[in-house]
Amino acid sequence: MSNLDTRPAGSECGGREDVAARPVRELLEPRSMPLGESTVVRRLLPNLGRRMVGAWCFVDHYGPDDIAGETGMQVPPHPHIGLQTVSWLHDGEVLHRDSLGSLQTVRPRELGLMTSGRAIAHSEESPREHARLLHGAQLWVALPDAHRHTDPAFEHHAALPEVGSATGARHPGFRATVILGELDGARSPGRTYSPLVGADVSLAGGTDVRLPVDPDFEYAVLTMSGRSEVDGVPLDSGSMLYLGCGRRELPLRADRDSELLLLGGEPFEEKLVMWWNFIGRSTEDITRARDDWMSGTGAFGTVHGYDGPPLPAPTMPATPLKPRGRTR
Repeated sequence: MSNLDTRPAGSECGGREDVAARPVRELLEPRSMPLGESTVVRRLLPNLGRRMVGAWCFVDHYGPDDIAGETGMQVPPHPHIGLQTVSWLHDGEVLHRDSLGSLQTVRPRELGLMTSGRAIAHSEESPREHARLLHGAQLWVALPDAHRHTDPAFEHHAALPEVGSATGARHPGFRATVILGELDGARSPGRTYSPLVGADVSLAGGTDVRLPVDPDFEYAVLTMSGRSEVDGVPLDSGSMLYLGCGRRELPLRADRDSELLLLGGEPFEEKLVMWWNFIGRSTEDITRARDDWMSGTGAFGTVHGYDGPPLPAPTMPATPLKPRGRTR
């Protein structure tokens, strides 16, 4: 997934001084951003109030969109460094291509996980023959310094572990698919580089549960569909609630069928610079990556098979990018 903003501001994030060390209830308002010809996303992270939740540093929620007779998602080849991308769908399909030669259709509740490491390029598009609806989320995970120059890789996991069941006695009306990390004893096969969790949670109407969570993690919840109540706070579809740290359980309630994304992780200690589709530690990191992409002579490689030119990088801002804290 790309940040298609033609005038992206640098997001300075990371560090633990602004982490809420206690439970909080902080509602994050989304920004609407165009993504290609027929898709508009709601950007939850980075946000005017908060930039990270654990290592999660970018969250776009889109749909449900009726794309019958339309091209749907069309994101041309573009570069990444210093992060992992997570493709997660509730409806539709996304065709992933990358400069490693990967060609994979990602379907609902399947994990498409790309590790950019030192450099990778990829494209994402709705297949020519596609479902009527497109609904999902695109997320980035920041790589810690020890792994940000690792070899690029792509993983596809069609089967993921689940917690609870819609009729189970332990969590009546509750089911969660573990996207990354571990939740309540179930671990995703997706590779991670820092302590974190991502889970897709389904709540049947009338469900009222208390989900065990790690008190050392900070958490946020995004309502994908329906209307839920998270720790007593009502959340409509597309709303995201930041919860801070210090919880051992998280109250979840829904009067009607609802679906949520639970994101959490150990607060990310390092300070980062995020600009366009790059995560580095300095202006020099970002400038070098941009120049490599625009020259076509760097380590990003070539994405073959996409019908269209690669995405040009925006102009760098006039002021230096400085790594600072997690909030504004």
